[in-house]
Amino acid sequence: MVTHVPAEEYGDERGALLSFLAEQRGGIRRAVLGLTDEQATSRPTVSELSLAGLVKHAAEVEQSWIARAKGEEPAVHRDETNWGETHRLLEGETVAEQLAYWEKVAAETEAFIRSVPSLDDTFPLPDQPWFPPEGRASIRWVCLHLIRETARHAGHADIIRESLDGKTAFELVALEQAG
Repeated sequence: MVTHVPAEEYGDERGALLSFLAEQRGGIRRAVLGLTDEQATSRPTVSELSLAGLVKHAAEVEQSWIARAKGEEPAVHRDETNWGETHRLLEGETVAEQLAYWEKVAAETEAFIRSVPSLDDTFPLPDQPWFPPEGRASIRWVCLHLIRETARHAGHADIIRESLDGKTAFELVALEQAG
């Protein structure tokens, strides 16, 4: 990644986890800088992924994991019949709305992670094959999982953006900083 989280900025383990998650979110968010919704929803590679879909997916996934950790239902229910909807904008959805939603989700994630008594606290997971088989996960685990998931998609976003207009992650960091 082309940005770095300075050690003095995060302070403790919670801060470190949240800072590294924010760093990876930034990679995806920067990938849509300066693009129209049409460009952001295009699929310039053999993949079905688009930048807009990655923004939406990352926000929904983060919200659903934090909701589960809080003992709440995710805001959007996805299963094998509608899972593809998380990877593309639906009629009436915009990139700007998805970015604003993700910003709200990120603030809720930070508030929750900072409020839990211990990162070792656990929460139950649904009994579905795509969840860890242990049936429970710790708050630390969910933070690490979100970092991994977001970083994976930040890499996808780099490739898609470069396929669209040749801009690399380095150029997007400079564009954001100039902005």
